[in-house]
Amino acid sequence: MPRVLILGGTAEAAALADALSDREGWQVVTSLAGATRSPAPVSGELRRGGFGGSDGLSTYLADDGIDALVDATHPFAAQISVHAVTAATAVGIPLVRVQRPEWRPEDGDRWADVPDAAAAAAALPRGSRVFLATGRRDLPPFASVDAFFLVRLIDPPAEPLPLADHALTLGRGPFVLDQELELLRHHRIGWLVSKNSGGRGAFPKILAARSLGVHVVMIRRPELPAAPTVVDVSGAMAQLQAKLA
Repeated sequence: MPRVLILGGTAEAAALADALSDREGWQVVTSLAGATRSPAPVSGELRRGGFGGSDGLSTYLADDGIDALVDATHPFAAQISVHAVTAATAVGIPLVRVQRPEWRPEDGDRWADVPDAAAAAAALPRGSRVFLATGRRDLPPFASVDAFFLVRLIDPPAEPLPLADHALTLGRGPFVLDQELELLRHHRIGWLVSKNSGGRGAFPKILAARSLGVHVVMIRRPELPAAPTVVDVSGAMAQLQAKLA
């Protein structure tokens, strides 16, 4: 009876948990970091909280009898992806990484590709009106920027945001193009700052920016250590079947 641990928090992780739970004789555990207060439900067992680095993850894999590890975390969750490679190697179990394809600019898009949030903040003109869709942890570099920021978060912040001039909107994807267009128009947004997360759930904001001629400052993904990688749930299922057959 194969037992699979999914490092989750993404739509792909939830869909993979559904697919594995429907397969007779398979057990699935999904681990969430705990950053979101009210995560969407997932099939199978659920674990919340960190492991204590790669050593802690290795111990969990061995003690819980995990036969395969799936890294289906957010493309910017670099630390846990590094720990996943180290831990799976240490315990001697297969690792599969599910990494959705990046978004790509099209002809006519007004994109600036930058390495991190600090570079994104530096790219914004003074007095601009910005849809800041990077998540709460990447807000500090924008605190000194003279601009208006529309910030979208999943949960209400526990503390005031470190931005002088801003508006807050709450929402969890997937989002809808018409709503994103209305949001950008209502707040007179001229710039969008986004991580290159890929996937369809957050893509409507990119389409809205394209439609309205909004400038996009795109933060590129961090480099990750090499690992067997697929782009979707069907690829992950095929890899697990081959490795655990």
